[in-house]
Amino acid sequence: MKFPKCNEIPLGIYPIVDRAYKLKPLYEVGITTAQLRTKDAFKGQELENEVIEAIRISEAYNARFFLNDFWELGIKHKVYGIHLGQEDIQEADVKAILDAGIRLGISTHTPKEIDIALGFEPSYLAIGPIYIPISKKLEYDTVGPEDLKSWAKNVDYPIVAIGGITIENIKDVVNTQAVSGIAMISDVLENGEVSKERTLALINALGNIS
Repeated sequence: MKFPKCNEIPLGIYPIVDRAYKLKPLYEVGITTAQLRTKDAFKGQELENEVIEAIRISEAYNARFFLNDFWELGIKHKVYGIHLGQEDIQEADVKAILDAGIRLGISTHTPKEIDIALGFEPSYLAIGPIYIPISKKLEYDTVGPEDLKSWAKNVDYPIVAIGGITIENIKDVVNTQAVSGIAMISDVLENGEVSKERTLALINALGNIS
């Protein structure tokens, strides 16, 4: 089992948004990778329409779009990638995702979870929370840049750092030289909507990561 790669371009600033329409302004300023995580905001046909719209917008910008959680819809609509958490990975039909040629990202929070994720040979690993999350309750101990660097040494897949990363501390994460991407939820937003200015500042702060 080995999932497809996300090509050789680093994942970069990797926003996670709750609505499809928020993807367009992100792509307009140069974001190349993004994720839709709606959780319980939509159900049934409304959810499916949101996924279809997110895929449509992303394909128009040739962006790498990952759908969080809803793997059945991802397979149905031939999404670029699916992102799953630790519990989701045990319940999802991972082989069906692989057989569909879809990329897979997996969340990890501990060395043990990293080992579990590596067993799936994913397209990337997300490691976090690096700092205390801004947008959700802290459920795991923070990793911090030093452990991120240490854990990454044994991982031969692209790594996405997530959790509490802002314009103020992004350089500490970049300086680990361990990451291909940095996931962003709150820091690309202003009053709940995408801020092109903030997003551009983050892209510039990230610089060239390899």
